[in-house]
Amino acid sequence: MHKVLTTLVFVFISAMAMAEPLRITAFGDSLVHGYGLDSDQGLVPQLERWLNDNGADVVLTNAGVSGDTTAGGAARIDWTLGDKPQGLIVLLGGNDLLRGMRPDEAKANLSTILSAASAQGVEVLLIGMLAPGNFGPDYKAEFDAIYGELATEFGSLLFDDAFAGISAQVSGDPIAAQRYLQDDGIHPNAEGVALNVAALGPVALELVERVSNP
Repeated sequence: MHKVLTTLVFVFISAMAMAEPLRITAFGDSLVHGYGLDSDQGLVPQLERWLNDNGADVVLTNAGVSGDTTAGGAARIDWTLGDKPQGLIVLLGGNDLLRGMRPDEAKANLSTILSAASAQGVEVLLIGMLAPGNFGPDYKAEFDAIYGELATEFGSLLFDDAFAGISAQVSGDPIAAQRYLQDDGIHPNAEGVALNVAALGPVALELVERVSNP
């Protein structure tokens, strides 16, 4: 009888453990942090809701720091991974672009982040940033290529444009895009975040699948 009871308790505890939501950390800059938005309207809470509404059982942790560059991310990635997330969403590079930082430097910093995650067996979804044209076509081509090259190197999932949802809605019209941006013309408003989340969501579900079936 004691042996049977022990077995039942073990099965119950195992089932409880299996039922715990997956823990995924979103790591990045103000786009992750939710700059200028209510606490429930940023990328992290909206994406968490989208994932759970679409069959996932996930808790997203917000590890976004407004103003962070890829260098800042590389400096703090070990601390973030200390929380032992099961998956990592990386969105960095916008502030590198605003400062005109060299693409090879941004790539090296992102490589440091992905290397750290890989060393701990953490699955990664890398979100790209597309450079504006004002630095010239060579700079844009080199910067835009960073994310795909790193995703291939590290076997990460890739979503190549953080603003894909807005871009698809406005067909590249910068005037129309203002409807989905805050007054600074840079950060998405809540409606813009929702568009970007809807575009990102299916790839984020792939990350959930990878984490669920290592």
